[in-house]
Amino acid sequence: MVVLGYRNPSESINLVNRWRVRAGLRSVGTGAGSDTMVIFSGGSVGGGTAEARLMADHARTALHFEGHLLVEDQSRTTWENITNVVPLLESAQRIVIASQPAHALKARAYLRRQRPDLADRLIRADDYRFGEWMLLKPLLAAYGLWTLRGLTEAERRR
Repeated sequence: MVVLGYRNPSESINLVNRWRVRAGLRSVGTGAGSDTMVIFSGGSVGGGTAEARLMADHARTALHFEGHLLVEDQSRTTWENITNVVPLLESAQRIVIASQPAHALKARAYLRRQRPDLADRLIRADDYRFGEWMLLKPLLAAYGLWTLRGLTEAERRR
């Protein structure tokens, strides 16, 4: 399980990163075993503490996650997120990437580009729930489509 961070400008975890942690942890609960490793990925893009560290702390303290956890805190882009977590995914039976749905789709496409041999292990996270972000959905959808402009048509369908 990989949870991708979002630009965090302060020393406290922002709303988007809190939601991504929840989406990632609820995805762990969808048939994953107790040996599931959760990897929080994201560096200090917006300044201050790395996103991955803030998300890991939130998972432990606020959400009481007691499972296996790793922090990858050097990435500054989605491409780097994938590059930096690939060595941690080599032995994984299943690979789940949690973020907003469009961002997760982009990250899955990047994993397929970087390591096509791992692509068969990809499954979708439980990062879409009807009613979540209802007021922001149109804006998030437009932004998501804009960020996917670099993907091929085939990559957008996975």
